[in-house]
Amino acid sequence: MKLAIVFGGASFEHEISIVSAITVKSVLKYTPTFIFLDDSHNFYLIDANDMNAKTFSSGAYKKMKHLSLSHGGFEIGGMFGSKKLDISVVLNLVHGSDGEDGTLASLFDFFKIAYIGPRVEASMLSFNKVMTKAYAQSIGVKTLDYEVLYRGSSHVVKTALPVIIKPARLGSSIGVSIVKEQKELEYALDTAFEYDDTILIEPFIAGVNEYNLAGCKTDKFILSMVEEPQKNEFLDFEKKYMDFSRTGAVSKADISASLESRIKAMFERIYDPLFMGSLIRCDFFEIDGEVYLNEINPIPGSMAHYLFNDFSTVIDAIASNLPRKDKISTGYDYIHSISSAKGK
Repeated sequence: MKLAIVFGGASFEHEISIVSAITVKSVLKYTPTFIFLDDSHNFYLIDANDMNAKTFSSGAYKKMKHLSLSHGGFEIGGMFGSKKLDISVVLNLVHGSDGEDGTLASLFDFFKIAYIGPRVEASMLSFNKVMTKAYAQSIGVKTLDYEVLYRGSSHVVKTALPVIIKPARLGSSIGVSIVKEQKELEYALDTAFEYDDTILIEPFIAGVNEYNLAGCKTDKFILSMVEEPQKNEFLDFEKKYMDFSRTGAVSKADISASLESRIKAMFERIYDPLFMGSLIRCDFFEIDGEVYLNEINPIPGSMAHYLFNDFSTVIDAIASNLPRKDKISTGYDYIHSISSAKGK
């Protein structure tokens, strides 16, 4: 398999995507092709030796080869015509907008490019936390109670304090606040509305047990270990940023076989069939013996490689079992029949 990793994008999580790509490079058993998508939607071919933070922060990537999309893959333009990159599968590693909202999925589908990542429908339902709640409810997966506020509408919060406030379409804990006193509320709402016109408000439960599980389905489910993330009150941006850049493994959560089994069963219900072709991470809460879905991460930071014993094998397995779209054959029988009926 000849893998290419697409990263960057026009997103508040642009830098997190760069960190993820650099980290994944260090843990794969082979060297993939790296394709950077800048915030103006230009694609660049990045040499593996230049995969470091300075290449992007300094703007040095702008001197590298431009790429364009064509049927079946990416092309490099040249004096004597374009040359197609020798890749077989693309890994979508663009966090947030462009990557997780379905934009790149639509492009890859349109140009018939094989890719690892959420498809359009999966992106729509997991990128927006409000829609994720609706999806979970439709498949019998429990979530915390919530309310939704929109920019420009009344900022009356009905949920009793303390609450946690989140932009509906953003990850990495950006724009997230915990509000314990009424005087903190307006500032927290303003902060969230800086990033999105829709925000989600949930009750904040201190000391809740939180567990993460990543995985995919090929001919069978491949599931990671269950992790209990180390956090203070919640996993803030700084903690998640450090998590994305780590290259070592983590310790398995010390939980009962029964709880582990329920978490895995809930993950499988969420995943199949909506997320076929992607590696996702689900974050769960355990409260008074009940398991609740917190969030779906359709393109997790650093692809949650640290939860697997053999990450390269997992990526290879997904690449070998991607969902296929049936080719639609177009004919003109209907138009011909009309023309014949009119004698034309």
